[in-house]
Amino acid sequence: MLLWVPQALLALLLPTLLVQGEARHWRHLQAQNTSRPALLRLSNYLLANYQKGVRPVRDWRKPTMVSIDVIVYAILSVDEKNQVLTTYIWYRQYWTDEFLQWNPEDFDNITKLSIPTESIWVPDILINEFVDVGKSPSIPYVYVGHHGEVQNYKPLQVVTACSLDIYNFPFDVQNCSLTFTSWLHTIQDINISLLRLPEKVKLDKTIFMNQGEWELLGVLTQFREFSMESNSCYAEMKFYVVIRRRPLFYTVSLLLPSIFLMLMDIVGFYLPPDSGERVSFKITLLLGYSVFLIIVSDTLPATAIGTPLIGRAHSGGGGGERSVAKALRNQPPPDPAVRTGVYFVVCMALLVMSLAETIFIVRLVHKQDLQQPVPAWLRHLVLERVALLLCLGEQSASRRPPATSQTTKTDDCSDMGNHCNHLGVPRDLEKTPRGRGSPPPPPRESSLAVRGLLKELSSIRHFLEKRDESREVAREWLHVGSVLDRLLFRIYLVAVLAYSITLITLWSIWQYS
Repeated sequence: MLLWVPQALLALLLPTLLVQGEARHWRHLQAQNTSRPALLRLSNYLLANYQKGVRPVRDWRKPTMVSIDVIVYAILSVDEKNQVLTTYIWYRQYWTDEFLQWNPEDFDNITKLSIPTESIWVPDILINEFVDVGKSPSIPYVYVGHHGEVQNYKPLQVVTACSLDIYNFPFDVQNCSLTFTSWLHTIQDINISLLRLPEKVKLDKTIFMNQGEWELLGVLTQFREFSMESNSCYAEMKFYVVIRRRPLFYTVSLLLPSIFLMLMDIVGFYLPPDSGERVSFKITLLLGYSVFLIIVSDTLPATAIGTPLIGRAHSGGGGGERSVAKALRNQPPPDPAVRTGVYFVVCMALLVMSLAETIFIVRLVHKQDLQQPVPAWLRHLVLERVALLLCLGEQSASRRPPATSQTTKTDDCSDMGNHCNHLGVPRDLEKTPRGRGSPPPPPRESSLAVRGLLKELSSIRHFLEKRDESREVAREWLHVGSVLDRLLFRIYLVAVLAYSITLITLWSIWQYS
């Protein structure tokens, strides 16, 4: 009976001794842990049994909400030919990791910790428009809060495909999208939201380098869900980067020289139409404009389907508001249709037309020995109708009719009647008997000499009359050419003014829209 008493006491005291031993051991371990740095203890506590290959949720039915944000830092390049936009952005990701939570009181009140990015789960969010890997700096760490919020901030050099519409160059507005979406996970696993309000994202230009060729108008945002298969739905967030080109450099280097050459072509119309210098002057202008186009051809942007409005040909485009509206509706731009005859080509065509008009007028007024008189219908149409239409007054030119042989013979005899009568004297004298007191007839040699002299005078008079007649015909053709030259000049001037007003109006609308 007495042997059971020690055993009962031992059974009662043994649990108490074990609890005291465990408490003593825990105090010993805690004393050892407090001697280690808190950051190291917290890092070991979080990553000891962490599995980065598993989505960090305790309930698999709950999607991981990833909030993203984009801040545009700089526009590095716009490659119109390859349809590529290179930008430098600040990209921010924010999500909650339920496996990275702790009590700050147990770790020296630490509420935020930076840990390696490669040690934790990171969402597979990419940009759909990526065409090349940019030279982005590597940021190896992320911030983790004690409630499990993860902040992944990093700068990115983004090389993306963009449908560039350069028809309005150099007053073009470009709208390029950056589409962030999960490449694998559906919306049931990963959902995307915006970190800031859309108004703040749109007007944020605090860090943008605004000294380059491009000006940032705003960053628009749009969220949508799309499905690749019948049972798979994905979430995506679009950022529309709307930029506008600064046109001052291109206006000074491209537009002003072309305008000056066109003005000189207009001034060339004031040269006399019957001088050959006008043709030489306009050929020189055309040659100079061709050399100018060769020089600026490398400056003009071009695409595989066309070139801008001030180049050779391109498709129709829209202004800034239409581009933004298309972006908000998520509609692609219309298929471009190639057009010809824009700016430089039209200017070249106008110069060619001016040269052709000059050649026509010079040919019209050119003096020729066998030049035909102006037809009556042309004289009536040009010198009367067209001249009155141009407020030049009636440009009638009275031309003397050509003299006939009978009139010439009569005029010869009337002007030199004595000599003509004298030429008939020998024949009359031969038929009429001479009286005693009549003088002897003149010698036959002298009458032949006078007759030869009169023939020479008659031929000279015929030559002078024909020369005066040809001069009168040439003068009349010159009047016709002058009237037509003024008519064509005014038509050319109206065409140039209409084309210039149209371009200025369109560019003003595009620039200030």
